[in-house]
Amino acid sequence: VRFRSCHGNQKIHFGSSEPEDFRVGEDGVVYAERSFQLSSEPTEFVVSAQDKETQEEWQMRVKLTPEPASTGVPPKDQKEIEDIVFPWQQYKHSSPLKRQKRDWVIPPINLPENSRGPFPQELVRIRSDRDKSLSLRYSVTGPGADQPPTGIFIINPISGQLSVTKPLDREQIASFHLRAHAVDVNGNQVENPIDIVINVIDMNDNRPEFLHQVWNGTVPEGSKPGTYVMTVTAIDADDPNAQNGMLRYRILSQAPSSPSPNMFTINNETGDIITVAAGLDREKVQQYTLIIQATDMEGNPTYGLSNTATAVITVTDVNDNPPEFTAMTFYGEVPENRVDVIVANLTVTDKDQPHTPAWNAMYRLTGGDPTGRFTILTDPNSNDGLVTVLKPIDFETNRMFVLTVAAENQVPLAKGIQHPPQSTATVSITVIDVNESPYFVPNPKLVRQEEGLPAGSVLTIFTAQDPDRYMQQTSLRYSKLSDPANWLKIDPINGQITTTAVLDRESIYVQNNMYNATFLASDNGIPPMSGTGTLQIYLLDINDNAPQVNPKEATTCETLQPNAINITAVDPDIDPNAGPFAFELPDTPASIKRNWTIVRISGDHAQLSLRIRFLEAGIYDVPIVITDSGNPHASSTSVLKVKVCQCDINGDCTDVDRIVGAGLGTGAIIAILLCIIILLILVLMFVVWMKRRDKERQAKQLLIDPEDDVRDNILKYDEEGGGEEDQDYDLSQLQQPDTVEPDAIKPVGIRRLDERPIHAEPQYPVRSAAPHPGDIGDFINEGLKAADNDPTAPPYDSLLVFDYEGSGSTAGSLSSLNSSSSGGEQDYDYLNDWGPRFKKLADMYGGGDD
Repeated sequence: VRFRSCHGNQKIHFGSSEPEDFRVGEDGVVYAERSFQLSSEPTEFVVSAQDKETQEEWQMRVKLTPEPASTGVPPKDQKEIEDIVFPWQQYKHSSPLKRQKRDWVIPPINLPENSRGPFPQELVRIRSDRDKSLSLRYSVTGPGADQPPTGIFIINPISGQLSVTKPLDREQIASFHLRAHAVDVNGNQVENPIDIVINVIDMNDNRPEFLHQVWNGTVPEGSKPGTYVMTVTAIDADDPNAQNGMLRYRILSQAPSSPSPNMFTINNETGDIITVAAGLDREKVQQYTLIIQATDMEGNPTYGLSNTATAVITVTDVNDNPPEFTAMTFYGEVPENRVDVIVANLTVTDKDQPHTPAWNAMYRLTGGDPTGRFTILTDPNSNDGLVTVLKPIDFETNRMFVLTVAAENQVPLAKGIQHPPQSTATVSITVIDVNESPYFVPNPKLVRQEEGLPAGSVLTIFTAQDPDRYMQQTSLRYSKLSDPANWLKIDPINGQITTTAVLDRESIYVQNNMYNATFLASDNGIPPMSGTGTLQIYLLDINDNAPQVNPKEATTCETLQPNAINITAVDPDIDPNAGPFAFELPDTPASIKRNWTIVRISGDHAQLSLRIRFLEAGIYDVPIVITDSGNPHASSTSVLKVKVCQCDINGDCTDVDRIVGAGLGTGAIIAILLCIIILLILVLMFVVWMKRRDKERQAKQLLIDPEDDVRDNILKYDEEGGGEEDQDYDLSQLQQPDTVEPDAIKPVGIRRLDERPIHAEPQYPVRSAAPHPGDIGDFINEGLKAADNDPTAPPYDSLLVFDYEGSGSTAGSLSSLNSSSSGGEQDYDYLNDWGPRFKKLADMYGGGDD
């Protein structure tokens, strides 16, 4: 049914006078609400259309007539087909009136989808008023006719009957827009085209489909009723504006059903799932599984199509359970002086989800450890508390600790939880006494002592103490651990230290007047322990070293000017046993004071110079007496070696010969000797190498005579013939291979450089000594076969080395064999140009007929 408002208002609500039998959709489609048999008489009911805004209502009576069963193609009188007439237009050629045209709106054709036919199924008849005077042809164009998808709608060109050829699917195409044409037999347009709209009426032929078959959601435990959980969504391919596509949701089942079978509800239109009951407890039920059903036809269980999906709701953990200690008191023990050791494990239980902030425990020391010697760490896997020692504990001071410990979670408890936020326990820790190391007091010990203390003198007493007051053990034993200069010894019982040598402050083992020695104190505990102590001896200086002159050698000129030599006094002692120093020349010999004079220029320095105008060049030993300022004074006579030489105006020595005559230093002499030795070795090696090379050349010349060197022309066959001078040959010699001297006669190790290396000789056939005309050919063929199968034979492209055969062999020469058949026509004169190695070949072949 259609209702067209004059004002264009589309907010119309359709109603039926028989709602239990017939229902009218918002689009005007009339549905049967139940299955029933219609009588042969027409059934009438009233359809009302009400304006939702003005509440104005219109009514129309509908007469419903049963359609007779179809048998093949229905006759024309069975069903009345609606005619669609082209708009009327009038032509009056003789009248001055102009052409008139009227427009009308052709209502859409509603065709239900999934029709069972029969097909083709007639829809409407299109005709023109001019078909009475003209022979017209009808056609339709548009998608579904002559455009893809083609062939759905066809028209009889004569009668104008429009038919559909197959069932339609609204989910693919909801409407078709066709255009009808009327032309004469010549193809001339007779009428203006008219538009035909065919709407495919939706049928409930698609079930709802959920976007996911399994939906996952979460909800915190302890949530209040009305807490949003998740949303499930289904879609229906049918018309969403009609009841066929209007979905409704409901929960079919809940598993498990505790603590209530209806813990959740779902909004039947939006699919939102919320909680409706309290009592969600993850520790009891960790997951709920809901079966959700979506039904179209607004949830009508009779006519609607349904589908189901699964909603899995996980109950997430909140901190509603505090940690609880498994015991009220824990016990542990620790050896004294041990750190970073675990002395006790504190175990707790927590019903919350493991390895979450609501389960992870934190431990605090609330009492019993005022000095901070302990800490408690948390084991991330077991959640246990590990009581660990931070600072050393002395058994002689504290033998037991009683700690108070509290445990709580990383996050605070949820609101409304009645449990206390933390759990407390006590930890009793016993300290175990162990054998401790003795220690010297004081350490290090400083002793001030003058150097020069004789051996056997008592220096000091250096003793240690044993901290183990409660252990039964004997007295300590002392020993020396480090004494670089080996000056001291210690009594093993009482720790008295005496000297074994004279203490010397100027020793290399004394640094900054301090000498360090280390001693060891050991007890007899189990296990034995020992401790070390350092004795520092500060040595006071005495005047036990006389000053010396520095440098020991000097150079000056022969003349009086310039001839000053600056010297310095060196004393290992320190103030006041060192400078200022007194410098003077001895009285004897008399030439010293006659030739030289010395003047002190500072406390440590003096200047030596010539007293006379000229002193002959040479080396002079000048003794100098130096006295320090100690009490008593210490003096020594040091000899200064002075080299006197001729000088230029700048004071530099120019008398080279005299300086060389004065002698070279030891280092320079050693360097010169090494250079000479290396040079001699190189010369000797070169001479030896030259002699060796000459011997090798002579050996080669003796071994091979250029006149007889024919190694490039002779092959070794182990059965050797005579030399080239053997012209009278005897074929019997070829049958006597045993007459040739074998290689085994040669002394072992004596072989020429060009001789083939010795390998295992192949087993070539041995020919009989009896002469036979065909014996040579057979022997050669058998030898050829043996050589081909010889694994030790070199390849064809390898370098072959042959023995030098020499001359004077008792066998016949092979060169006398007749070879005219192979090379008699060739000219061998060019062999004369190839050198001495080819001289014999040139004589044999290049000399003409002779």
